[in-house]
Amino acid sequence: MDSTLHYGDCLEVLRTFPDACVDLIYLDPPFNSNRDYNAFFAPPKDGGASAQITAFEDTWHWGEQAQREFDELLRNPEGGSVSDILAALRQFLGDNDMMAYLVMMASRLVELRRVLKDTGSLYLHCDPTASHYLKIVLDGIFGKTSFKTELSWRRSSAHNDAKQGRKQYGNVRDVIFFYTKGTSWTWNWQYTPYDVEYIRKNYRHKDADGRLYRLDNLTAAKGGGDTSYEFHGTFPYKGRYWAYSRENMEKFLAEGRIYFPQGGGTPCYKRYLDEMPGVPLQNDWDDIAPASGSEYLGYPTQKPVALLERIIKASSNPGDVVLDPFCGCGTAIHAAQKLGRKWIGIDVTHLAISLITQRIRKAFPDCVFQVSGTPKDVDSARYLAESSGLEGRYQFQYWALSLIDALPAQDKKKGADGGLDGFIWAYDGPNAKKPFKIAVSVKSGKIPANHIRELAGLLNTSKDNTQMAFLLTLEEPSKKMRTDALAAGHYEYPNGKRFQRIQILTIRELLAGAKPDYLDYGEGRAMNKQAKREVKPGPKQASLI
Repeated sequence: MDSTLHYGDCLEVLRTFPDACVDLIYLDPPFNSNRDYNAFFAPPKDGGASAQITAFEDTWHWGEQAQREFDELLRNPEGGSVSDILAALRQFLGDNDMMAYLVMMASRLVELRRVLKDTGSLYLHCDPTASHYLKIVLDGIFGKTSFKTELSWRRSSAHNDAKQGRKQYGNVRDVIFFYTKGTSWTWNWQYTPYDVEYIRKNYRHKDADGRLYRLDNLTAAKGGGDTSYEFHGTFPYKGRYWAYSRENMEKFLAEGRIYFPQGGGTPCYKRYLDEMPGVPLQNDWDDIAPASGSEYLGYPTQKPVALLERIIKASSNPGDVVLDPFCGCGTAIHAAQKLGRKWIGIDVTHLAISLITQRIRKAFPDCVFQVSGTPKDVDSARYLAESSGLEGRYQFQYWALSLIDALPAQDKKKGADGGLDGFIWAYDGPNAKKPFKIAVSVKSGKIPANHIRELAGLLNTSKDNTQMAFLLTLEEPSKKMRTDALAAGHYEYPNGKRFQRIQILTIRELLAGAKPDYLDYGEGRAMNKQAKREVKPGPKQASLI
């Protein structure tokens, strides 16, 4: 199958994967920060206020699920010594939020190690909240000798962490643990540029064509082979030998690589700056700025593409499989596709799956990928809506909105917003200065008899210029509802095109390919922030698992 986005708990999704099927794992899981993270959906100019939606809740509690996963870990032969470590941590920490978080992470890390190839690597991105405990857990699962590096990424500038009366240093860095599975792993050295002062001190010479170079010794302390000879009137210093054979020295001379000091002396080798790779990458990364400007898509905890590109280049090769089990807004997936890798992304929210789908389709129009775990028929859509109570209803809502590329309008923690569940911004002409709004209502159960009239009441009365409304419904609407929708009339574009103001689309129709009837002359500029199209998109994906 092609590269795939999976909706679902990564623990359950990973258990369906075969052993040793991925080359590189990057995970940026929740940090146990005890806070909610909101995604921001900014309107176009003159479009009104931004919408904020809870993307995920980073709060953990010890309960039935934590106890069940803890018991499973104790019985799992793939867990290594992590069962002993977790038992000790539980005795130390007790049955609290941190322990619940560590059990959640350990369960998934055990599965991640299983699906990783022997030549593969894992990078776990976290912060100091739980990094000290996570490293112990990682050591228990992968083995102490599998730890390679603790990377430090400076994610912000000066920071004030004196919250709630606490006196402490500002925290401006994240931690990234680098582990390998086997004794031999994929590795490609990465380099950073030399700083200006280093170049000034060491590359002080310049050729006629402007190329900077430094002088290197051509002699060695020990001889061997053809290394003791006269070279154009010079010998090495007493007790020294040429570091290269006569043949190679003549070759260097023909290439203009030999420098003869004025007034005589031992010749030197000219090493050019533009041929040097740079400084081998160290473990303190302060040269990659957080996602901002046109790159920032409004998703909380979004990481910059450059950060993921560095990791993917170092620990994988083109055609390898990159896995992100907490893929959020899809930065790791974006970087993997850009670099010609295959990829797997997993997330537990339809909001994330929708954002990633739009992001990849926008940035890589030719990319072929599958979305797994989302409803493919009415029965599975109904199952989603009816599962997990309120959470299931909102996941259904976010999924239904994604079918027409609508943005969510209300947060599950803020309650209803006048019957409006989502919205679409559109321009009704190529020269329109201000967009109009299309309200979207999603219903998974019985539709109230007066709901069409409620939607009609939103038209022409809103300060944000609502001109149309779409109802997405799991249940079939009554004939009267369709009659009422038609009675709301039509919205006429400046060019004379007319579209029904209130449109009803069933989930069955949407799954069959139906789309709402309207035009957007803004060519996407009224949508939420989108990823820029990559100039050189990665190749189409081949079979994965």
